[in-house]
Amino acid sequence: MPLAPSKAAGLIKDETGAQSLIGYVVDVGGGDGCGRCWLDIGPQHLNRHGMLHGGIAAALLDNASGTTGSLSVDASGKVPFLTVSLTTQFIAPIGAGRVTATGRLMGGGRSLLYIDAQLHCDAGRLIASSTGVFKKVPAERLT
Repeated sequence: MPLAPSKAAGLIKDETGAQSLIGYVVDVGGGDGCGRCWLDIGPQHLNRHGMLHGGIAAALLDNASGTTGSLSVDASGKVPFLTVSLTTQFIAPIGAGRVTATGRLMGGGRSLLYIDAQLHCDAGRLIASSTGVFKKVPAERLT
């Protein structure tokens, strides 16, 4: 079951254009190496059927996974990781409330990490899940 954001110091808001556009909040303060992001669903997040759009769900899973990768090398959760692949399973619809995506490091080595993520609603129901491969951005590529 997802954890509610616990430490204000561990929250990252409006860091990227995508984050500002969608409106999710990143939580790196769990202390367990798992990246989390949560979203309070609004009408702008819904598809034509009044349910959370699958692309938004996938973006939350992707962000939680990338943040988990980042936390594996730095406690700030801000080291950039690129998504190499992401496979998403949509399990249950949701039309309102808060959803939280939580990543979990499954394995990997120096260049690639394997990370799973789950998206739950506040009631604990599994909404979507993903498996992905993530690569740390080399320092020389950051300039």
